[in-house]
Amino acid sequence: MASPVYFLYPLIFLVAIVYSSAGFGGASGYLLVMSFFELPIEVMASTALVLNIVVASISFSSYLRAGYFRLSLLFPFLTSIPAAFLGGLLKISEQTYFTLLYLVLTYLGLRMIAFPTLSERPNWTPRPIPLWLSLLVGTIIGLLSGMLGIGGGIFLSPLIVLMQWGTVKQAAASAGAFIALNSLSGLLGRVASDTFSLGEFGLPLLAVGIAGALIGSHMGAMRFSQAGVRRALGLILLIAVGVYWYNFLL
Repeated sequence: MASPVYFLYPLIFLVAIVYSSAGFGGASGYLLVMSFFELPIEVMASTALVLNIVVASISFSSYLRAGYFRLSLLFPFLTSIPAAFLGGLLKISEQTYFTLLYLVLTYLGLRMIAFPTLSERPNWTPRPIPLWLSLLVGTIIGLLSGMLGIGGGIFLSPLIVLMQWGTVKQAAASAGAFIALNSLSGLLGRVASDTFSLGEFGLPLLAVGIAGALIGSHMGAMRFSQAGVRRALGLILLIAVGVYWYNFLL
């Protein structure tokens, strides 16, 4: 039995706040929330994608205004955009792939919540990013994004931090732009294939998501410490793991 629909709006609002605080759009969270209300699949997917683009864009804007965006932490990874298309064509063992994937995400989530990163130390300087490695990483993330139908920032952001290429907040800024660009590509594909539908809930949910993103991204960019954003990132990774296991056990 579906939950009362009036619960949908505050839940989407909370998801937008939490995800945008770390630079993310929140697609996995929106899909989980909407699955409780028996919405049509096309409406769920289309609404989550639009929310992902808007919320990630707002989060990116907040981190950009706060001075955390570094083009060097975005541009070299944009091989993900064509790779995401190819990722949608790949066929592998779903159970094996997702089990390994979410074991890695669980480790990253716990690592971000429990342990400080070197970039939080005084007088820290970032490591240079080898161009060949960034192109390879972008391609791999794009393939994973295409296979999973997500923006890919959930992989890029912790990688930037753990590889010491940038601070947590710089990673959040890059993730916002990265997610918006990849999700926009997916939206265009959905429109072209005539599978785009917001239904009666799409526009109200978009307004709620915008409100949550304005609050969450401001908190992340202006209020939270580097450690606070790191912990928010870890929480989001664990939420993504929970979304997977919820869907897997249904």
